[in-house]
Amino acid sequence: MNALIKGFAGAGVALAMSAAAHAQTSEINFGIISTESSKNLATVWDPFLAAMADETGLKVNPFFASDYAGIIEAMRFGKVDVAWYGNKSAMEAVDRANAEVFAQTVDSEGNPGYWSLLITHVDSPLKSLDDVLACNGDLSFGLGDPNSTSGFLVPTTFIFAQRGINPNDCYAAVTNASHEANALTVANQKVDFATNNTENMRRLEVTNPEARAKIKEIWRSPLIPSDPITWRRDLDDETKSSVYRFIMSYGRSGTPEQVAAARVILTDLGWAPFRPSSDAQLYPIRLLENAKSISRVTFDDSLTDAAKAEQIAALEAEKAELEALLASVPQL
Repeated sequence: MNALIKGFAGAGVALAMSAAAHAQTSEINFGIISTESSKNLATVWDPFLAAMADETGLKVNPFFASDYAGIIEAMRFGKVDVAWYGNKSAMEAVDRANAEVFAQTVDSEGNPGYWSLLITHVDSPLKSLDDVLACNGDLSFGLGDPNSTSGFLVPTTFIFAQRGINPNDCYAAVTNASHEANALTVANQKVDFATNNTENMRRLEVTNPEARAKIKEIWRSPLIPSDPITWRRDLDDETKSSVYRFIMSYGRSGTPEQVAAARVILTDLGWAPFRPSSDAQLYPIRLLENAKSISRVTFDDSLTDAAKAEQIAALEAEKAELEALLASVPQL
């Protein structure tokens, strides 16, 4: 009898644990970085997240924050389970928030990625990169979120770090804002020039064509890999499988009508159907960070020659390791 009671008790505990596990995986929060206002983002993300909920049986909640760091920190503390990041913010999330890349967005127009931009008002006398690098101290500059790939990492690396320039020493004012905010401040002539990217410029043609018409491009970066989709590495396997099946089949499988409807939703997001990915897609971004660090140390007059040599040697070793990793993944 005691054995039978213990058996029932054990079964009860197992059932309770199973129920608790089920409760933990019945609802997920999907983090969406703040490239523009949450109101604008919701118009294109809500249909996608509703489709995810229908297909997976999960309750899927959009999670917005005022900046990229808010999504990273939310994932770090278990408040976000799956998230769309740029590559720089994904790298930070992988390093700090136990994130893992599992999918990559694909441009709806067939581009292999996207490009960082410097933009200014159409009536501005600024016409080229040389114009903004005069560093007369009389221009105002709108930088992107510090965790943005195209708004911050790429322009600060390719434009400023390689030349040993600190933007704060070069311009009358330097501010940080989202892509949308930077575009609108340029269109309204509140800053002289700002960072942005080709995806957001295309998006602005839909959300605010009048503002888009007032903006011109004066610099374009090398190609940036398309954005990653991540999940918490410790998310349970059943939920991962469910989310992965949805992401990889969305816009590919179903009736012709279902596929067409999904493609419309994806197009509104600026995407075609997703493709599989991994943390390896971040290797080029890590190399960019490494190059920026090497430039910073090289131009740091506060360091002795010996200290510079020591730090640069360590960074060069890191660079060689990253280049070897990148070479081992030829599809990148």
